[in-house]
Parts: sequence; C-alpha cells; structure tokens
Amino acid sequence: MNKRSWRGWLTGVMVTSLALTGIPLSSKMGQGITPAVYAEVKNADYLQNAFAAAAKEFQVPERILLSVSYHVSRWEHHNGEPSVSGGYGLMHLTDVDQVDLRGTGKGDVDKESMPAPTDPSLHTLDEAARLLGLDPEELKKDPKQNIRGAAALLAKYARDTVGKVPAEESNWYSAVAKYSGSKEAAVALDFADQVFSSINNGVERQTTEGYKVRLTPKKVQPKRETVNSLNLRNTNFTGADCPISLACRFIPAAYEQRSQDPSDYGNYDLADRPKSGLDIRYIVIHDTEGSYQSAINWFANPAASASAQYVIRSADGQVTQMVNNKHVAWQAGNWYFNMHSIGLEHEGYAMKGATWYNEQLYRASAKLVRYLARKYDIPLDRSHIIGHDEIPGTSPARQSAMHSDPGPFWDWEHYMELVGAPITPAKGIGQIVTIKPHFRTNKPPVEDAEPQPANFVYLHTAPDQNAPLLDDPALSGPGTRKGLDWGDKAVTGQTYYVADRQGDWVAIWYGGQKAWFHNPKGKNTVRGKGILITPKAGKTEIPVYGVAYPEASAYPEGISPAAIVPLQYKITAGQIYVASEKVKGDYYYAKTFTLDPAATHKVIIGKEEYYRIQFNHRHAFVKASDVEIVGKNKKR
Repeated sequence: MNKRSWRGWLTGVMVTSLALTGIPLSSKMGQGITPAVYAEVKNADYLQNAFAAAAKEFQVPERILLSVSYHVSRWEHHNGEPSVSGGYGLMHLTDVDQVDLRGTGKGDVDKESMPAPTDPSLHTLDEAARLLGLDPEELKKDPKQNIRGAAALLAKYARDTVGKVPAEESNWYSAVAKYSGSKEAAVALDFADQVFSSINNGVERQTTEGYKVRLTPKKVQPKRETVNSLNLRNTNFTGADCPISLACRFIPAAYEQRSQDPSDYGNYDLADRPKSGLDIRYIVIHDTEGSYQSAINWFANPAASASAQYVIRSADGQVTQMVNNKHVAWQAGNWYFNMHSIGLEHEGYAMKGATWYNEQLYRASAKLVRYLARKYDIPLDRSHIIGHDEIPGTSPARQSAMHSDPGPFWDWEHYMELVGAPITPAKGIGQIVTIKPHFRTNKPPVEDAEPQPANFVYLHTAPDQNAPLLDDPALSGPGTRKGLDWGDKAVTGQTYYVADRQGDWVAIWYGGQKAWFHNPKGKNTVRGKGILITPKAGKTEIPVYGVAYPEASAYPEGISPAAIVPLQYKITAGQIYVASEKVKGDYYYAKTFTLDPAATHKVIIGKEEYYRIQFNHRHAFVKASDVEIVGKNKKR
C-alpha cells in the first residue's frame, strides 16, 4: 500500500478505536477527491427529494427515514466510504467483511486481521441490496440507492415486529430500535428515543456538499410496547466511573472468547490498574469516524477487536462507559500506550470539524478528563492529554498505518482551557516553544476541507512559504495540504526545541529534521518547558522507538520478550528534543482470554530507562543510556 494512501478517510472496510480506537486511515477513502464543501449544487433539494421518493416507494414515513439518517450520519454521505464501524452512506448500511487491526486495537498482535464476523447487524448493506435486487456497490456509492436500501430494510423490520408497514409514525418505534443494530435494550431504545425526539423537535441543516435537508417537526408519541417482539436484553448495568454531574451510563464492551483458541478473543484485557503496578498515565482523545450509536454497537460486538473506556455523544454530551478503567482497552493501536491510558471516543469525523465538535461535546469531555485526572493522578497538560494521532506505531509499518484522529479541527486551545490547564507561557528557556496558533483566527489552507479554524501550523523544509512541505519518512513525500497528512503539521500544545531562526521563521527539531514554520512576532507559539535531551557525546546517531518495553533479561522464564523495534527515524548528533518524562520499561503480558488475570497475566518491569519525547507529530521514546541532558532545564 502506498505510504500516503490512507490519507483522507478511514481504511478498508472496517477500520478501529471506533477509539474505533483505532483503525488506519485509508486512501481508498477520498484519494484524489476534493469535496464540494458547502458548494453550490445544481439541485440543493436532491437529498430531500430522494428521502421523499424512497419513503413513498416503501411506505415508510418520511420523518422516520429522515430522522434515522440524521442520527447515523447527519445526512452526510462521506463519499461512499465506510465509517470506523463499517457503515456506508447516509443510512450507515454495514458491510464488515474483515477487521483491519493496523493503527488501532490491541497493538500487540502478529496477525493483521481476523475472519469476517457473522452477526447480521454487521451486514445490512448486503440485505438491503438483496431487497432492491442491486449490487451492494451501488448502495455504497449512490446516495439515492443507499436511502432506498434503508427504506426497504425499515419496512421489513416493521413487518417483522408489528406485522405490517404502518402508516403512523408512532408504530415505527420497534423498527427503528431494530435498525440500531443493538440487542441491548439500553442502546436500542436510546437510539429510538433520539430518533423520535428529533421528529418532535425538527432538524434542518446544509450538508458539506451543499444539499439542504429539513425534518419538519411533528408531535408523535411512540408506541414503545412494540419493541417486546425484539426480545432485547434488559440488563441493568451500573457502576459507570464518571463525575455525578455528567449524564453517564455503563454498557460493557464485549469480552468473549471467539473460538476454541484461548488467544482468539476480544475486545480488551482484564487487569487491575493501577494496583497491579500499571499506572494510568495518559488520556487519549479519539473521534469515532461514525455515529455514537455505531461506536457503542461495535465495541459491544466480539468481532471488533477494539474498544475504548468511554464514548461521548455530540448532540448532548451523553457519556457511555464501556470498559472499566482498571482494564486495558484496545484503543490506541500501541500496546504500551494502551497499558497506561484511558481512551475517550468522541462522536464525529476528523475532517468535518465543528459539524460534530460542539460545545456540549467539549464540555462533557473536559469534565470527564478533570475527574479522571484527579482520580488517577494524571498530569493535566498536553503531554499527557494526547490525541490518537500523536500515538506512535510499535514498528515502522505500524507508524505508517496509525490513525489521524481527532484531526486538524479539534480545538485543543479551548479544550485545555475547559480542562483547567490552559496553554500559557512557561518559565522555561527561550529555546523551547509550545505551538499555539489562536484557533479561531488560524485558518491555514486545507485542500480537502472547507475553510475553517485549525489547530496546526504547516512545516516547511526552508524558511519560505514556497519551500516544500516536510516529508516524513513514515509517509511518501513530499508533504501535502491534506487535512490528515500528519507529517508536515505541528499541533497546538506540542513542544519542541528551537533549532534556528530567520526573520519571521522558526526552525524546530522535528522527526530527525529541521522543520520551519512561519511565526511573525511569535503569534503561533508560547514559551515551553521540558527536559532537553541529545545523543551522548561520541554517538553520531541514536534510534527512536514507539514503545518503552523492558530489556529481555527482565522477562521470567516461559514468557518471550516483547519486541522493541526501532522506528524509521534517527536522531543525529547535535539535534535536541524536549522530553516530558523518564520511565522504566514495562510490559503487561496478557495473551489469552481469562476470568482470573492475576493467575494468567503478568506485569513485567525492567531496569532499562526511557525518555518520552515530542519527536514529530507523534511522541516517541529514546533510551536514557543513549542520551544526555543539556541546557538549563535539567530537572528529572
């Protein structure tokens, strides 16, 4: 696969973290496509008319069809490419043939994929195509056929649950609940309630392709008793670890053995953090690249091989916890970071920005982060509250395949203010800078998104706007102005050492290179702080790692040491990077399904020490034995 080919949307049919939680961004999704964002279209009512026609053809109330679509896609087709949970188009018709584990999930497996899951809720595209007598590819690519397929499915679900295709919206509650794809009453009924709430209140918006869609309000009292025929699981889940001021519930991610092989299981590992010695050190910010509903469904499905501790809804900030914080969720695509972090999935799409990232979402998430930071003693700074796009791969191949969420339009400046840790000038030396362009006025050109505020500055190979953008070795160069091209962007809150200055331009050491960005009168930075490290005297270059695992001698007999593979970078003599912490290598050995992790799993702590550094767009590790501390900030 071309090393830049994933840029654009999510990879393959399935791609993780949700958080999800990680699956790699693929070029199939949008390579060479520049969306007509809020563009003028020949027929602004195209989608409205498509909904009306499908509703009439299949005798599904138009408001039902519109509201279901709004809650699974916001009426966005996403170029016919799949969401993280394998859903296509405006109606999120699912086609999960194979789960791609690169860039997400456990991040400590040799195999890259697993067989296709058989759950019918993960194959609604095929069923809809069969009902229409069309090739499934037509439903993926053509918005009109996608809507028709969903209307046919809803009509079938109505016949299955109430014995007919009813004329009144109130009798469609069970069909809508079934469309959710969940067998859990708490999830399916919440989805149906949201759909009917929108019918009662009405919604209208203009899509990113310029289409205008309106759901006119109508007071409807749904007949909830119709769901009895679905035989939903009505488990009373309790124990969500949330602040009392948040609307929070607990719905468990699947923890199941999938075959006779005890190593074939999902979607997280049992642990006893932090009591077992695995401290919780980071909070990882994800976006779902799909709907709140689809993320929850996916994590609750044992086929997912992915999960996250929390999922947060855009519309109102509702929080669903899915993995107990003491356990290790498969969310970051890097086992080391999974071991030491809590993952937060936010409903939305990286390239849609404020369409999903609204104030309710930011405030609910920040309140949760403040609570978790207090409880688990996590530092409230951008070195410990990090994006999924800042997580390194565990090997060169994985570095190229890691995710790019929450993306360029996540407002880190405002978010850290809400968290209670605003990005302000530090008392560090002047040679350390923290990136901080003012979000609301920072609008760098992004060729595959509408003009809007962004959280980054572009990095060039020379102090000139016409100089090429930086080429990261993990990607095929040169850099581009695509939103998810992380190799040439420095993001708000990231901290670097100043390598050079020339007029209004500043150069930083970044990924083994000197990277230049425009910084007139210092408007894009504040003074930063940290531990300054450089290769030890006599070393011409040193390796960089994506994990901080123990040395081989630390492992007990019978446990094979975890591989420590250098990434595709070198730090050469004279380069200086900013470290945020020094840690001993550790590893959580958890390879099999178990109900007694104390008996089968083991925390291994070594003597080898590492510094975690802001290396490029992502964090990385260097061995303490390879470096020395320089400059005035020598505190350990």
